[in-house]
Amino acid sequence: MPIHHEVHGQAKAGAPTLLLSSGLGGSANFWKPQIPALVAAGWRVVAYDQRGTGRSPESLKTGYAIADMARDVVEVLDATDTAQCVLIGHALGGLVGLQLALDAPARVAGLVLINAWSKPNPHSARCFDARLALLGAVGPRAYVEAQPIFLYPADWCAAHADEVQAEVDHAFAHFPGEANMRARIGALRAFDVDAQLGRIAVPTLVAAAEDDVLVPWTMSRRLAEELPAAILDHVPHGGHAHSVTDADTFNATLLAFLAKMGNP
Repeated sequence: MPIHHEVHGQAKAGAPTLLLSSGLGGSANFWKPQIPALVAAGWRVVAYDQRGTGRSPESLKTGYAIADMARDVVEVLDATDTAQCVLIGHALGGLVGLQLALDAPARVAGLVLINAWSKPNPHSARCFDARLALLGAVGPRAYVEAQPIFLYPADWCAAHADEVQAEVDHAFAHFPGEANMRARIGALRAFDVDAQLGRIAVPTLVAAAEDDVLVPWTMSRRLAEELPAAILDHVPHGGHAHSVTDADTFNATLLAFLAKMGNP
């Protein structure tokens, strides 16, 4: 089944397209705070709903892996006549970017990795154990009600309570099913390319929030230390989804990085 994708903006001569790959939720809508700013700056942007989520419904196969998600990105690139991209990935989406850079390096001009990681860590494992236990024992509604705790700082959630509740309600209405969610979490938990980071030499922005309660920001520091052409931008506050909670600051950093790559 084709993967739902959308194209925004026009490509400029010599500039790669920006491919936006979201986290565990899998939805292109995650990038609403970024797409207008990127298009206004002259970039062509492709966003997509990951296989088995949102507008790309499909039952995921046994043993579904991040490598399968990277092949899905190649499918989206081919479908949009995109020879090469800068992949901007949040969390799981960042893992997809790392895998794509290893498996199809000619398709990757650069990476932006937001609160991502290169190998498992015990704290994130504990968080996913708790989330899966909640899903199994109580069901999808409780699972999505807990999701903002892992995504956003408490003060931001309190100040945006209506927005957060609307997002939770939407996530419940479009929940991809327990089997697919378990397959996706299994894929990210099995991901480990730490020993291969030295092979990924494209310009890379590693962006992290120090108050991320799901993924220790030190995992981003590890990426920046081991990737040959990486820079680390870490902010003190914003949570796991700081590209949403402080979009203006994140967008400014992102656009500055892209400009330094010598594109639009």
